[in-house]
Amino acid sequence: MVYEFEGRTEKEAVDRATAELGIEKDAFDVEIVEAQRGGLFKKGFVKIKVHMDEPQTVRKSDSSVKTRAEETVAQNQSLTHPEAQNDFERDLISFVENIIERMGYTGKVSVAFRESRKIGFKIDSRDSSILIGKKGKNLDALQLLTNLYAGKLGHDGIRVILDSENYRLRREEALVRLAYTVADRVKETRSSILLEPMNPFDRRLIHTTINDIADVETKSEGEGVYKQVRVFYKVTK
Repeated sequence: MVYEFEGRTEKEAVDRATAELGIEKDAFDVEIVEAQRGGLFKKGFVKIKVHMDEPQTVRKSDSSVKTRAEETVAQNQSLTHPEAQNDFERDLISFVENIIERMGYTGKVSVAFRESRKIGFKIDSRDSSILIGKKGKNLDALQLLTNLYAGKLGHDGIRVILDSENYRLRREEALVRLAYTVADRVKETRSSILLEPMNPFDRRLIHTTINDIADVETKSEGEGVYKQVRVFYKVTK
């Protein structure tokens, strides 16, 4: 399924997509169709396409939805309670710990954060490097299984995020550095560079970072969840 959204900036367009589709920002891939930078007498304009592998139930915006500030306060309050607060959280913790044990390793799982439609868990293990895997693929697989299990428990509207050793944050910082490095190389050579296959969240981070760099554009290529991002020189007429 492909949806189109517009905004003055990519962030505004992505926010509209999440509000109208009722999904999290890291659950879909974004392709920038058109971008016009704002100036002194001209507003910026960005049109994006949202690619999703499966149809989603579209949710209209609701005034009862928590504001960002309210979500931040709730998240900060929940950080003081890493222990499970209900049966759903206890079931997820037990599920993840059992999978780790069946893999032949040990790990303790605790709640890292809570949001209205998202919950994060932290895995503490002496085998964290193995559980994370190359480019985080083992952690992504474990996270996918946990989300499927959450759906079977009747909570398919909640996104589950798994992390270990702050891998997600370190990965995000590394991708931003990669985006700038590749963009500089593309501008120097005026050619294109195809990056390694990435999950939707990583691809969106590359798209967003390079969107703020002049004379360089990006597009996703391939099929399935792990697509590749091509960074290419923008020829101005």
